[in-house]
Amino acid sequence: MQNSLQITFHGIDHSDAVETRVREKVGKLELLFDRITTCKVAIESHHKNSSNLHHKGDAFHVRIDLAVPGSELVVKRDSDEHEDIYAALKGAFAAIERQLKEYVARSRGDVKARANV
Repeated sequence: MQNSLQITFHGIDHSDAVETRVREKVGKLELLFDRITTCKVAIESHHKNSSNLHHKGDAFHVRIDLAVPGSELVVKRDSDEHEDIYAALKGAFAAIERQLKEYVARSRGDVKARANV
């Protein structure tokens, strides 16, 4: 990656294990496309006592901002109260991986990829 990875935690204590998982997931994205310029991952916990009524349990919000030449790919994923942080990360990174694969296909001129967008 051309610039450093940013990982932030909001409403949740920093976790080395979670940070390691994020770094592994970003490493896999870099194998798909080595021209990622920046990656920002924000992990937020919505606690039971939150004023937001849509989150009744300990749910997580994961946002991934991935900058690539000429574009920015963004995923925002809210887990439900039954998912743990790793399931939330898995879902968010699966979504950003799909977007990255579509971007790569479009940038290479793949007509089929354009039809699917």
